[in-house]
Amino acid sequence: MNEFDHSFYKILFEDLDPDKLRKRFLQLLLKLQNVERGSIWIKHEDHYVCVESLGGPSKIDIIKGASIRAEEKSIVGWVMEHGEMTVAEGGKDPRHCIEFEKDMQLKSALILAFPLILGSGEVYGVVQIVDTSAGGSRLNIDEQYLQLLKSIVDMGAIALNNALQHTSQINRARELEQTLDEIRNKIQIIGQSKSFLEAMKKVRDYARTDFPVLITGESGTGKDLVAMALHNLSSRREKPFVVQNCSAIPETLLESELFGYKKGAFTGATENKTGLLMAANGGTVFLDEIGDMSLPLQARILRVIQNNEIKPLGESSIRKINIRVISATNKDLVKAVKAKTFREDLYYRLNVLPLHLPPLRKRRNDIPLLLNYFIRRESIELGIPQKRISGDALTYLQSYQWEGNIRELENFVKYILSTVEGNIVGVNDIPDHFNHKETEEAAATENRPVLVDSMVPERSFSKENVDVHFEDYTWAELDKAYVKYLLKKNNWVVTRAARDAGINRSTFDSRMKKLDIKK
Repeated sequence: MNEFDHSFYKILFEDLDPDKLRKRFLQLLLKLQNVERGSIWIKHEDHYVCVESLGGPSKIDIIKGASIRAEEKSIVGWVMEHGEMTVAEGGKDPRHCIEFEKDMQLKSALILAFPLILGSGEVYGVVQIVDTSAGGSRLNIDEQYLQLLKSIVDMGAIALNNALQHTSQINRARELEQTLDEIRNKIQIIGQSKSFLEAMKKVRDYARTDFPVLITGESGTGKDLVAMALHNLSSRREKPFVVQNCSAIPETLLESELFGYKKGAFTGATENKTGLLMAANGGTVFLDEIGDMSLPLQARILRVIQNNEIKPLGESSIRKINIRVISATNKDLVKAVKAKTFREDLYYRLNVLPLHLPPLRKRRNDIPLLLNYFIRRESIELGIPQKRISGDALTYLQSYQWEGNIRELENFVKYILSTVEGNIVGVNDIPDHFNHKETEEAAATENRPVLVDSMVPERSFSKENVDVHFEDYTWAELDKAYVKYLLKKNNWVVTRAARDAGINRSTFDSRMKKLDIKK
């Protein structure tokens, strides 16, 4: 390998940074032609943009960043359109954009332009080599030399494009990582239903105060996210946010976790430990599942809220603290107070600002938003294309009861991303257990009893083991009730109802028409 070969390969493959590669590539071509001015252009929408420029005695002659409209005559435009190398005399060739050089100190005498071509044959740019000497005497336009130069340019064009693709992939990876970080770190509370917006208005209002907040709602409704939002919107946002699940650990361990202890306070206390309440000083403490806390520990928490003070286990002195208490439960604390399992005085201390989160079945309009969010988040996390929920499947999911609320919906998304092969999630892709919770509700909506599989063990129709009174029905009525049941069970998706009936879709559809059943 001679010195030129070594330099050439070093220029093309040493660094994949597009800006550096373009500059080195242009410098090589100018050196090979013994001239000082050159430029590289690419097409951007309806303009040709100069992405690299070298040579010239003044800044005016450096044209990097300049552009020419595609409809204007120019050497660049001609080469871009025809995909051919060309040589043109500056100021004389009709393709030359003379106006472009009017302010330059040195004018083009001879212009050599090569197309930058991909392996597919697509022209994506142009490189110009310009001789500004009198008569253009320095530019070598010998045919054999130009063919050699063209080969170099073709290899350089591919190297430049590879560098751009490499950089693009790196940028996409960075954007993906940034998006993942945002998703992981940002609290996502999503919804537009009336009940949800009313709850969020309370969050904003409550965040302006330091009073205790009691968040109630079924399991999986997002009580922990709302607690964090209350903290982040408050004046304490720069201070600690400490979380403790009161049902996750035994009572004695929970007490030491919350209040801390002094060395020697009990067997195993080999050093002083700061409790979570003290660790949260100046910030917010979130006591999740407060309804599961024991009565003795409730008394200690009551004193914390009343007096803003704690006493670690084994210590005789009291320490003052400044915390905001947010608590949450999925239990009915009013009933717990009546049952004497929860202190009434503590309930009123905690429930200064009540905040109830509606279950997902009470905010069905939010289901599409939540599905889209979780699909996007999990798809990015897994590095797979995003899937789309079909219209029928979405309707079906919106009618589902979602007893596990948002947590169940999140798990559903993880399931379909793991099991559905195509890009569209249809009704048949929904797990069978999503039907079970519909059965009782569907039956309840009928004006009369509906024949349900669970009412008829092993398809036996004897009166001894069936709760349906068949004497109340004619054959046609029973037939119609059964078809309606199957349709309601499957959210009026005929294909799925036919499958449950054990017949093909056309037969089931024909039966619907005969019985005059319409949605």
